[in-house]
Amino acid sequence: MIELFAINWLTRPCLRVGLERENVRLNEEVAVPKVLLLTGDAAESLEVMYPYQRLIEEGYEVDIAAPSAKKLQFVIHDFVDEFDTYTEKLGYTWPADLAFADVDPSKYVALVIPGGRAPEYIRNDPDVQRIVRHFMEGDLPVAQLCHAPLVLAAAGTLQGRRTAAYPALEADVKAAGAEYVDGAGVVDGQMVSARAWPDNPAWMREFIEVLRAKAPVSG
Repeated sequence: MIELFAINWLTRPCLRVGLERENVRLNEEVAVPKVLLLTGDAAESLEVMYPYQRLIEEGYEVDIAAPSAKKLQFVIHDFVDEFDTYTEKLGYTWPADLAFADVDPSKYVALVIPGGRAPEYIRNDPDVQRIVRHFMEGDLPVAQLCHAPLVLAAAGTLQGRRTAAYPALEADVKAAGAEYVDGAGVVDGQMVSARAWPDNPAWMREFIEVLRAKAPVSG
């Protein structure tokens, strides 16, 4: 019976082609929502990889955008007793999928901006500012933490908002016209923020709730 089925399958190409076309049609109809992650060299490893993997687990496709499409070097920021600020050492490497200049934000349902040192310089990129304005002004889901409010401030989208941030940025948040909140998963409309990687679970838990309401994965 198995041999007969194989012969019939091979000798009926029209049936095989028809099923292949139907599979393509179904895949096109059930498009996987895409999330964009903006980062660069010296981003904090856990603040990139935790949301990246959590969103894939949830069923989203995630693209990492950086100044250029290259292998990125992330870092590890740790907290040491009797040290006045965080320490830094080399962390994971990971490839960026595309450059900021090549991003069409309309192809994505949400935006994630991790912290580390990357926000200090990517905030000055005109394409980053263009991308951020698309999501913030369009009331689309945005997750950001640690030093990421610097990016929103540079894009002119932080004024009047409530946001968490790395505690040393409290003055920067207030200077941008926003309210600083010392919290683990701060929800302000479609935006979810946190202070640093120790807040990752609460940060992503709240963001996933926003995504499920605004841009759910079907099926």
